[in-house]
Amino acid sequence: MGTDDLFKKAREKRETRKSLNKNILDNILILCEGEKTEPNYFNSIKRKYRLLNVDIRGLGSNTDKITETAIKNYKDYSQVWCVFDRDSFGAQHFNRAFQMVKKYKNINIAYSNQAFELWYLLHFNYYNTGISRKRYYELLSNLLGKKYKKNSTEIYELICEKEDTAIKNAKKLLKSYSECNPEKNNPSTTVFKLVEELNKYKDVF
Repeated sequence: MGTDDLFKKAREKRETRKSLNKNILDNILILCEGEKTEPNYFNSIKRKYRLLNVDIRGLGSNTDKITETAIKNYKDYSQVWCVFDRDSFGAQHFNRAFQMVKKYKNINIAYSNQAFELWYLLHFNYYNTGISRKRYYELLSNLLGKKYKKNSTEIYELICEKEDTAIKNAKKLLKSYSECNPEKNNPSTTVFKLVEELNKYKDVF
């Protein structure tokens, strides 16, 4: 089944849910750079809170494809979120993603500089020094007490109790920069904004 067919099928499901439940608030689309790491994490939140209004796609593609897909589908959703890392793409592509969606009020970006695993680390400690992806894995393995595996399906359950700490640390990190420059601000992440948005609906469904 192609990407267009998946979106068509998801749209049909949403319309069915709307007819059954008039209290549904927002329909949210989450487009992820990775095919498994980010989708696995957000799908865990979706399952925990039974968020039937959330569609999650792991595109396994670059920032241009992610933002193009967001723009193509933004009219069908109340909110669209693009999730990607700084370390995977050159500065030009990374910055262009922000420019491409700037005029669309319901398209948001949840980025991580350097990698999505920074969000996991912030559940444990505050980090304000740029480190490599390899070091992210090493630190996570030590903090988890077991080897961290990329594309883990259990990571959310292992760290969710520390979510408030992660949000606090991520906000503090952003505020530490005198200028908001996602491409330059290493480390930094806005994944917390998407997590906070999903948390708004946990008692709705």
